[in-house]
Amino acid sequence: MCPKGLKGLCCLVDHRTATIQLLLFLSVSVYRTSAASHSLRYISTAITPGTPFPQYTVVGLVDGEPLMVYDSNIRKMTPKTAHIEKKMGEDYWRDDSDTFRGEQKWSLSNMDTTMKRHNDTAGIHTWQWVYGCELHNNGTTTAYSKFAYDGEDYIQLDLDTGTFTAPKNAFLLNWNKHRITDCKHYLEIECIEELKKFVGFGESGELERKVSPEVSLFQKDSSSPVVCHATGFFPKAVMISWQKNGEDLHEDVQLRETLLNQDGTFQKRSVLTVSPEELDTHDYTCIIQHSSLEKEMILTVSDHRVLPSGELGGVLVGAIIAILLFILICVGVFIWKKKKQSLTETHHPTTPQSSG
Repeated sequence: MCPKGLKGLCCLVDHRTATIQLLLFLSVSVYRTSAASHSLRYISTAITPGTPFPQYTVVGLVDGEPLMVYDSNIRKMTPKTAHIEKKMGEDYWRDDSDTFRGEQKWSLSNMDTTMKRHNDTAGIHTWQWVYGCELHNNGTTTAYSKFAYDGEDYIQLDLDTGTFTAPKNAFLLNWNKHRITDCKHYLEIECIEELKKFVGFGESGELERKVSPEVSLFQKDSSSPVVCHATGFFPKAVMISWQKNGEDLHEDVQLRETLLNQDGTFQKRSVLTVSPEELDTHDYTCIIQHSSLEKEMILTVSDHRVLPSGELGGVLVGAIIAILLFILICVGVFIWKKKKQSLTETHHPTTPQSSG
């Protein structure tokens, strides 16, 4: 059975200095599918001991959104929303957990073998596997299975020939024909079936649902920046902008990263730095645009309030939890070199009927 993994963030491991730098930004553009297609992608990451992170992590993404996570501490695949958990059923999550417990041992062994092959006896190292499938609106599919060592392209499985391509000194996986056939079957058939079930191709699909944001304006005190905060929305894409006296405002505005909430929805904030005098003499508004809204939401800053310390603390705690979740997902993200901005993919034209 093929493994499963992630996409979207960037976890950069510098094994030479034995440090881990977490780059907290979404690299969705690297793997983002087109609007006319859907994708299911997994990225698994094995990492040497001595870091504060789980030694093995898997993140599964549908259309670029992280919907499930496995790590070696809890040893089970955890769906990010109750909707997804119910949609796929108990058997799916139990079988996935069993699969990844086996893949955990296999990946750690591969990492150990690769380290020995390259005489890497010290420092922090990673072994990563990214694989998945994509279903296009014309019925064709795309599948791929690729590996990396310490963030560098390492080996790739050619699904057409059933062979591995790799650099000269690479450690080649010892897969027999049966295992390669199983992997090919998963990527071309089962993966597409899973993808269809996740997406739903209808209003009941997780990625088709729309949840409107809850929006608030607040300040820590009268001289602090004004924060326009939207939370609880789905899907992830949202626009938060500012206007001054009815004119678009771009100066002194900081747009923060979109963060994942524990319930699978998202939150985002935009911070406006403005003096109390400016607030008193001009009309400032925050504008929110989201696919769940029939028309844009407009909040007037003059109606904002200074939050009591306890209430502000609640907002901050929520943001901190989201950031911690964001970091957890980051641990499993597959990094490629900047010069290799897209996966080398093997195309397998099929019809939706023939792919299950």
